[in-house]
Amino acid sequence: MKKISTIKEGKNFKAVSVGKVNEIIEHELPMGPDFTLKGKVFVGQEVGATGSELSFQTLVPGQDSGFLHTHKTHEELYIILKGEGEYQVDGEVFSVGEGTVIRVAPDGKRALKNTGSENLTMLCIQYKANAFTEADSPMTDGVILQEQLKW
Repeated sequence: MKKISTIKEGKNFKAVSVGKVNEIIEHELPMGPDFTLKGKVFVGQEVGATGSELSFQTLVPGQDSGFLHTHKTHEELYIILKGEGEYQVDGEVFSVGEGTVIRVAPDGKRALKNTGSENLTMLCIQYKANAFTEADSPMTDGVILQEQLKW
């Protein structure tokens, strides 16, 4: 079983590695006493994220996420990093592939299936819905510093 490794941490950051994209399949997530989900790893808490959770998941050809699910308060962004498949939301099914980004509101009934001949790997980012306002725009929240880079 693959483990998350810490690369470096400091007062304002923590960097970890889940391995290469093709190694995500080696992670295992215990879901209960009799069930382990292979190919899924949560990373948000591991890095100390305070406003979101994120996970990577790999589905082998023909595999689906196993169940429809919703959330109480979390919106999700699904980013397909590799492979191809179908995504289902509220009974609608559509094709997805590398580079596809899907946003799903908390009430959206969602699932993902690998319909390709190679592994499908995705990144999912969860965060509290409706938490951002116009003031949270990356263009107004970011501050460019007048300091030299240290490369």
